[in-house]
Amino acid sequence: MRHAEEVTFGGSGLDRAAEIRGDIGALAAAMQDARARTILIWRGKPLVTGEGMMEAMRLPLDHPILAEAGSPPILLGREEGAAVFSHDISGWTPPEFDAEAQASFLDPSEYSHPSCPEARFAELRRIMTRLTPRDAELAATAKAVHGWHGSHRFCSRCGAESEMHQAGWTRICPACGGQHFPRTDPVVIMLITRGNRCLLGRSPGWPDGMYSCLAGFVEPGETIEAAVRRETWEEAGIRVGPVRYLASQPWAFPASLMFGCHGEALSDEITVDPAELEDAIWVTREEVAEAAAGLREGLLPARKGAIAHFMLLNWMADRLD
Repeated sequence: MRHAEEVTFGGSGLDRAAEIRGDIGALAAAMQDARARTILIWRGKPLVTGEGMMEAMRLPLDHPILAEAGSPPILLGREEGAAVFSHDISGWTPPEFDAEAQASFLDPSEYSHPSCPEARFAELRRIMTRLTPRDAELAATAKAVHGWHGSHRFCSRCGAESEMHQAGWTRICPACGGQHFPRTDPVVIMLITRGNRCLLGRSPGWPDGMYSCLAGFVEPGETIEAAVRRETWEEAGIRVGPVRYLASQPWAFPASLMFGCHGEALSDEITVDPAELEDAIWVTREEVAEAAAGLREGLLPARKGAIAHFMLLNWMADRLD
């Protein structure tokens, strides 16, 4: 697909500086460089500034807010020769913290730290289309790796608490020597079409009228193509023939890599598995276009910035090739 890397969180050409992750001297020099910066994460939210288009806030490594960090920084990469790190200050609790808003589908809550009042922490899914490709990649990487550390503190081999190594890209167990690396779960998300129609589904808890492409995890020993066919059959009772890969999207909610595919349906009749979906429907290209323009009552388009939205837009424009 010619437009594959235009997807949100697509490759921005970031130099990830992997060769210095295990070089203690090089890392020390990178941290002592006055040009080095860090991107802050708080409970999965990046620190940003701006109103329309936003920027991930890059702070110097001596900024007072870093006193809140509960663990060493992660090396994200380099920009113009200088290192970019990320610190997590999730231990801080704002006085006005709203736990209910934090758990909502589209969390609207934003918080500013008194040490950095010119910026605020915002939900990445809500602002992802307002960041540059570079800032989106940095924020998604920081969120994913910090999230992995938070959920994988203990060794899966012996249960002892493991330690951060390789500038945040490895955890090593001091008890048994086990090495653990950031987890990414493969997920297929499929644009299933039959003629001028595509198959869309909705999950319980989504906003009223919101539909998107079907998706599911790739199982061990399974190809991407087989996963597309299996998930579509299990969720909607639709048989799928030819399948082709379109594009991928890292999706740090919490730790997936979405494989966007196009599948050609061999049948029409939908049989929804209520354990998987609340509903599934066939929608014409014209109806998808009306929904994208906000002109179709009862049908909301897939979330902007998500690969489902990206695939549907390209399908409407006949640009899947």
